[in-house]
Amino acid sequence: MTMSDADLLDHVTRTLAALPGVHAVTLGGSRASGAHRPDSDWDFAVYYRGAFRPGDLRALGWPGEVSEIGGWGGGVFNGGAWLQVAGRAVDVHYRDLDEVEHHLAEARAGRFGVERLMFHLAGIPTYIVVAELALGRAVAGELPRPDYPPALRAAAPPRWWGDARATLDYAAAHARAGRLAETAGSIATAACQTAHAVLAARGVWATNDKTLLDRAGLRRVDEILATAPGRPVQAIEEAGAFLARAAAAAGVCGAG
Repeated sequence: MTMSDADLLDHVTRTLAALPGVHAVTLGGSRASGAHRPDSDWDFAVYYRGAFRPGDLRALGWPGEVSEIGGWGGGVFNGGAWLQVAGRAVDVHYRDLDEVEHHLAEARAGRFGVERLMFHLAGIPTYIVVAELALGRAVAGELPRPDYPPALRAAAPPRWWGDARATLDYAAAHARAGRLAETAGSIATAACQTAHAVLAARGVWATNDKTLLDRAGLRRVDEILATAPGRPVQAIEEAGAFLARAAAAAGVCGAG
């Protein structure tokens, strides 16, 4: 069955919104921002309160994988599904409204945690679910659309920059010992941590790692990494200096 984009959006939205426990549905990613290509995935999130059953999603019969609650390791990313609907790739994320509201309140107070998540080198801040509210498009139901909290803008940059400095400091021992994999991995991780610091200092939301370094103006770290095989100690030093300058230019407290 072939569907237009408008028909697919309407069909998926109505179907997800009708699942028991679902209070709202959002469209996220490039489809929400307008930066999508014709072959881009469709990213949806179901915001539920109380007993949401992934089995109800599975029973729709859309081909793909449907995880249980907590199936993606727990934390703020508490599960989801990779599906095919009318030949299109459709991702569905589970969002517990009680948890989302908690992390929104924490972000407004300048508090957050950092959790491990696959494909995210520096992990993810718990305020990522707040960023999703700010950047996503509610296609069913009503949800808050928060601005970047001033308290978070003050608290997040020095914390991320502190993590980046600690990562590079620890990596210096790897570099001196010639452990190239650990040296390169540490530079990449510290660059992502610095990017989070820079974007937070600007009050800019980030929801994934895909364009994190580009948005923070840190792409030059690629050139530094390219020199690491023959000179790991110097690469660590150059990375530290470059990231410190970028953080200082963004006004990150303690950088420079």
